[in-house]
Amino acid sequence: MGRLSQRRKVHKYVLGSEHPVRHKEDVLAVEEPLEIRLTGPAGTLKYSVTMRTPGDDFDLVAGFLISEGVVWEPGQIVSERFCAGEDAEGHQTFNVVDAQLRPGVALPDLGRNVVTSSACGICGTDSIEAVRRNSRHSPAHDAVRLLPELVAGLPARLRAAQALFDKTGGVHAAGLFSVHDEGSRAELECLREDVGRHNAVDKVVGWALREARLPLSGTVLQVSGRASFELVQKAAMAGIPVLAAVSAPSTLAVELAEESGVTLIGFSRGEGFNVYAGHERLAPVS
Repeated sequence: MGRLSQRRKVHKYVLGSEHPVRHKEDVLAVEEPLEIRLTGPAGTLKYSVTMRTPGDDFDLVAGFLISEGVVWEPGQIVSERFCAGEDAEGHQTFNVVDAQLRPGVALPDLGRNVVTSSACGICGTDSIEAVRRNSRHSPAHDAVRLLPELVAGLPARLRAAQALFDKTGGVHAAGLFSVHDEGSRAELECLREDVGRHNAVDKVVGWALREARLPLSGTVLQVSGRASFELVQKAAMAGIPVLAAVSAPSTLAVELAEESGVTLIGFSRGEGFNVYAGHERLAPVS
């Protein structure tokens, strides 16, 4: 847990006060690279490097491989392990993970050959069409229904569970809620935080894979940031029928949600929200 955050000395400016410049410590969210390697019968492939907050790295790798369409069932990843990697002082960095794939699971032809930043989950792909994959866990026919009051209350529940954000103010969150009692009740199943919003979602999806929970039918994925294309894609690949965000979606996110059968909700901030796709899953307002 110590690697999730780090204390740094800062100069705090409070203009108009008796002491306008103050020396204090601030707590920052850690951001470090994670190299993902894939091992199969044909050998080992250095697949990608992503910038992330350390922690739940095996979940992150598993979720990333689902999003990429490399795996879709728990048994397709035989094992995950940290590989040797040292910093300048000779300490193990735990910044390289090797995922061994089951025989019969094909290695991708090429690695992504780029560093994926904490701001973008699909920057290494060749084209938008390369990520318009058909999900093996399509949410299109998921029968989940939601009361609007339930949806409106999810951002506050997500925020209340964000321990790392409380310390740093610098991470995104993704929370998976299972829906019960005809859409009137939701249970928080898994919450993950990360400097990258796509990493937080990958960690949730990877947790579900490792717990043999896919497809994630009857669930809502509530995220703390905007609803971008890659987040809708990740939800669709995991069979999540509803994606709700506290900020705006992009046009491409809405298009993909309509194509894949994901209910896409934006500007969900307690008092209301906008439904951009799949409004039929919302119960009528009484």
